[in-house]
Amino acid sequence: MRSKLFSLLFLIIVFLGFISFSPSIHLHKVQHRNSDSTTYNIIIDKSDYELKVYDAEGWYATYPVVFGSKDLGDKMKEGDKRTPNGNFKVLLKKVHIKWGQELLLDYPTKENIELFNKRKANGLIPKTARIGNGIAIHGTRPEEEWTIDNEYGWTDGCVSLKYTEMQDLFAYIPEGTKVKIQP
Repeated sequence: MRSKLFSLLFLIIVFLGFISFSPSIHLHKVQHRNSDSTTYNIIIDKSDYELKVYDAEGWYATYPVVFGSKDLGDKMKEGDKRTPNGNFKVLLKKVHIKWGQELLLDYPTKENIELFNKRKANGLIPKTARIGNGIAIHGTRPEEEWTIDNEYGWTDGCVSLKYTEMQDLFAYIPEGTKVKIQP
């Protein structure tokens, strides 16, 4: 019994040592610097499929992303799989059971609600339509990072990064960070 316990403990120590010293590989532009600033801004450019992070010194990192729909227009209503345009902030950092770490955005904002109501009044969307909620920046499932490389839109309107890159972003982005999503 003792030898099995010792073997298990040895394997755990070796595994932890391996992951501690494994290099982090990024195939996109990432420039981490020791920044005294805790203020970040995120700009998501839907036409370029990119999420860019800025700090007080300027550009900080760029991550490739995907959305819910190949139609990169503004979110019109709940269920259309489009990602909303606008200015948001990170409301909450949490861990989702399926795709891990996520940054929940404060959608819908007052501006989103006003635009939604105007579109409804003008007959652009059905009177029974709902605006929706729960838009987040989150990762893929670990085995589905290929969706990002192939610009395969799979979310219900969220912004998705590779699972491993979301871990990186989640580590340094605080709640309250401003997020701009643009066409």
